[in-house]
Amino acid sequence: MDGGIDVSSNDQGYDRMEMLRAFDETKAGVKGLTDSGLLKIPRIFVRPSEELAQELTCKKTQVQVPVIDLSGIQDADRRKRIVEEVRIASETWGFFQVLNHGIPLTVIDGMIDGVWKFNEQDVEEKKKYYSRDRMRRGFSSGILKTRRYPGNILFGLLSEALGLKTDHLKNMECSQGHRLHCHYYPACPEPELAIGITKHSDAGFLTILLQSQIVSALQVLYQDQWVDIEPVPGGLVINIGDLLQLVSNGKFKSNEHRAIATSIGPRISVACFFS
Repeated sequence: MDGGIDVSSNDQGYDRMEMLRAFDETKAGVKGLTDSGLLKIPRIFVRPSEELAQELTCKKTQVQVPVIDLSGIQDADRRKRIVEEVRIASETWGFFQVLNHGIPLTVIDGMIDGVWKFNEQDVEEKKKYYSRDRMRRGFSSGILKTRRYPGNILFGLLSEALGLKTDHLKNMECSQGHRLHCHYYPACPEPELAIGITKHSDAGFLTILLQSQIVSALQVLYQDQWVDIEPVPGGLVINIGDLLQLVSNGKFKSNEHRAIATSIGPRISVACFFS
C-alpha cells in the first residue's frame, strides 16, 4: 500500500518504531489505511499473542450496565431514587448510562455529524492537523457560554450518593478541568486481531461519553467478565475515574474498560473527561 508500510500481520521480526514512523509520515491515519482497500492490518496494530490467547478463554455474559432515567430530578422523592441508583451503579460497576440528561437530541446528533464530517474530509485537508506533538493535540476555544451541563448535575448526584451536600464535589473543583476527545473508528478488516483501545481506567474524576448508535464496541470489566455497553438512543455513558475513587475513599469504583475493533463502521464517540 502507499507510504511503504508493511501490512503483514505474521512478520515477528518487524521494527515497531520504524513502522510507526512510516505510518505517521503518511499523515493519513487509520482511515487512510482503510480507504486504501486494506485487507490485512499492519503488524503495529495487532494485539500481543498472549492477549489473543486470553481472549479465547474469556467468559461472555449477558448482564447489562445500569441505565438511569434522570427525568423528574427536581422532585424530592424522585431525586432520592435516582441518587440511590447512582450510588449502587457507582459502587458496583463504576459505569452507568443516563437518559433525559437535558442535552437535546439535535445537539447530540449534530456532535456526531460534526465528527463524521471532519474525518470524511479530503486527506490533504486533514494532514494540516495530524501530529503526535502533545502541544498540538487539540485547541481551546476559550470560555463558552454554557447552560447547566450534565457534569454539574452528575457531580451533585454523586455528592448526595456519598451522603454529602449537593455541591461538595463541585466545591472541590472536580468539574472545573475538562477536555473533549472526538474519536472516529473506521471498519476494521481483521477486528479479531486488532488492538482497539486496550484495557485501562480513566485517570480523572469522571468521564461522560457519547457513542454513535451504529455498533457496540465499548466494554467494561465486571466480575472478571467483559460486558458490552450497548448504545442507548439519546443516552450518555458515565464512568467513574481514578481520582473520584480516591476522593470517595474507595466507595466508588474506577473500573477497567476497553474499546474493541469492529468490522462495522465508522464508529464515532465523543468523550468529556473531568480532571
